[in-house]
Amino acid sequence: MSQVQSEPSTHNNLRPAFMTPQKLLPVEKCSLGCPILDCCMGGGIPCNSITEIVAESGSGKTQLCLQLSLRAQLPPFLGGLSASSLYLYTEFPFPTRRLHQLSSSLQCQYPQIFASNYDPCDSIFLQSVNTADQLLDIMPQVESFLENSKTRLPVRVIVIDSMAALFRAEFENTASDLIRRSSLFFKISGKLKEFAKRFNLVVLVTNQVMDVVDSGEGVNEVRIGNLSGMYSSGRRVCPALGLSWANCVNSRLFLSKDEYESGLVGGGESGFLSRETRRRLHVVFAPHLPDLSCEFVIRREGVVGVNR
Repeated sequence: MSQVQSEPSTHNNLRPAFMTPQKLLPVEKCSLGCPILDCCMGGGIPCNSITEIVAESGSGKTQLCLQLSLRAQLPPFLGGLSASSLYLYTEFPFPTRRLHQLSSSLQCQYPQIFASNYDPCDSIFLQSVNTADQLLDIMPQVESFLENSKTRLPVRVIVIDSMAALFRAEFENTASDLIRRSSLFFKISGKLKEFAKRFNLVVLVTNQVMDVVDSGEGVNEVRIGNLSGMYSSGRRVCPALGLSWANCVNSRLFLSKDEYESGLVGGGESGFLSRETRRRLHVVFAPHLPDLSCEFVIRREGVVGVNR
């Protein structure tokens, strides 16, 4: 057996071990199940960090959360994490029917992975959350669940859908409430980042948008990330929860949707213009991604990117 020959110890060999940029970047990712979306995301949603999806209602935020929670159960060679998910939902009712629909499609796509007597929905653990204080209060139970769960697959995905709903009506625009709200932001995100690094988790949260009403240089005019402005359904919008929350997430994605006239249907006086909804995913900011975007559609089998 050969032995490693050590070089003589000299002053020149004592060099500080600098960390390379590559070591700072999240390595393991969970695929979204579509090559176009994964390409836009640099391979999928990264572990060890918080990824936020910002969009107006009906844009596809929850669809992506459900899709990720299911596909996380696939083995790594198929883009998954061989993992269960903890899904904390704040919008009611929970879309059970859509989850089962996506689950059935995944089972049909990978019959060799999911046996006939195994339902992927059984590896998604649901918990309703009504207030921001409740979310913070259950963090010890979440930690215990991550440490001691006897689940079929280890829990390596946490979804919070949506964060904005927890702060929508509970806080007023007063100095004391804004300070308390910011404090909750940092406490909640701090625990989530701790869990993400300690357990090598994907943490995915959703956020809503507000219409931009300021025409001057107000807080809504502050540029954060790649986009000089966010537009959806013909309106200029900005992420809810403000600048304090923006500093709590590692990556932000924006889903936009707009209607276009796709052509004339029928002929003569009875004809009418058909309208088509186009959706697009934008990378607003991420430490490991350039300025990218791609178009996507929502189908029965899930969210998929399209090339036009």
